[in-house]
Amino acid sequence: MVILGTPTAESSELYAVTMTEGDPSWAGALAGTALGLPVFHVTEDEVKNGVNKELYESEVGVAEMVLDLPVIQEAVKKVRERSSTPVA
Repeated sequence: MVILGTPTAESSELYAVTMTEGDPSWAGALAGTALGLPVFHVTEDEVKNGVNKELYESEVGVAEMVLDLPVIQEAVKKVRERSSTPVA
């Protein structure tokens, strides 16, 4: 499983695609290498609910206030669903 902490929907989608389908730019080490790893953003409930609440708040809480979470989470979810990676 890959957990992203990326700040935008665009960067989240790029990293999610790279970890599931391979490097979309065909310039990096993962060009043409589909790892098929399930990818989540650290703010998604599947991750958030599995982490100590105090630790989560101290490490991620402030970021939640300034990030466009619905858009970021939807971008990662779209890639995850497209890759047909099973969700836990």
